[in-house]
Amino acid sequence: MYTRRIFPVRGVLKWTRRHIFLFLLIALIPVVLFDVVGLKWLHVPWLPLGVLGTAVAFIVSFKNNASYDRLWEARKIWGGIVNASRSWTIMVKDFIDNTHAKKKRTDTELQAIKRKLVHRHVAWLTALRYQLRQDKPWEMHLKQGKQNAEFRSNHFRVCEDEIIVEDAIKDYLSEDEFKEIFAKGNQASQILGIQSRHLKTLMNEGLIEDFRHMEMANMLVEFYTLQGKSERIKNFPYPRQFATLNYLFVWIFIILLPFGIMEGFESIGDHILEDLANHQSHTSLGHLIQEFIAKHFVWFSIPFSALISWVFHTMEAIGENTENPFEGGPNDIPITDMSRGIEIDIRQLIDDTDIPEPYKWENDIVM
Repeated sequence: MYTRRIFPVRGVLKWTRRHIFLFLLIALIPVVLFDVVGLKWLHVPWLPLGVLGTAVAFIVSFKNNASYDRLWEARKIWGGIVNASRSWTIMVKDFIDNTHAKKKRTDTELQAIKRKLVHRHVAWLTALRYQLRQDKPWEMHLKQGKQNAEFRSNHFRVCEDEIIVEDAIKDYLSEDEFKEIFAKGNQASQILGIQSRHLKTLMNEGLIEDFRHMEMANMLVEFYTLQGKSERIKNFPYPRQFATLNYLFVWIFIILLPFGIMEGFESIGDHILEDLANHQSHTSLGHLIQEFIAKHFVWFSIPFSALISWVFHTMEAIGENTENPFEGGPNDIPITDMSRGIEIDIRQLIDDTDIPEPYKWENDIVM
């Protein structure tokens, strides 16, 4: 997630520079054939091309709206995780006591139980974010693409790529729990299962009475719900038939665009020549320069064609890079930073020790 007020335009140009050169080349070839080789018939009427451009603009807009909806839904889900984590910690802090206990516990023992429940919740946050950072087949091209890979290596880091999940989670679980969750598939779900089992044990010991147990169990259900919503976005991509056709239509328009605007620019040059014919002096330097520009005015279609192509392609690329909000890109939901913020917050609520510091991020990109 970018935290600057203005998205860095220089970074966008650097990110898309290879395509800019490609767009200039695509626009150059038709102009050379048209003006140098003399193939004056080599153009496309603007009316059908304009209709195509309008259709492409609609489908690009549709994709970007859908991508933003996925991004915003993911942010709301993790906002729910933040709120539910605080609520869970308050319940752990206030609900567990000796009021109905069959065997009275010391304050130190009660604090250890609360600490274990909160640390186990941090383990759930850690396991969940690692699962959401795993690569999916429809995300691989975004990470392995030359532009994205170069930008990734130079501008930001993804903690989940640097530290394996086992090392990140082991300090929050007992050895038996650690072995149990990694013996099965979905580690985050298994951790919530262990939490539920622990709550039942505490209820049987009288450290939590029935009503409080029910409320805390409902919080675990809420965590399952939020996890499932996150997994739904992660495991179900933007429909590939829409994404693929969107990509093809954009490139069809980009390739045809130079053929549609060349004739228009040549017409502008012809009008300039007609105006120059009325000049009193036809031998002055200014007149000769203007006449040369007018005769070759069609060459100005190259930068304009590249500019329009860049706008359409960049909008399509933004939608493509936004549709997967957990993959670990610079535009994604900062679940790593949010997890650390939740950890600090809830551990401070129970007066825990050895609380980690917030992450320090570089280049205004928070992961």
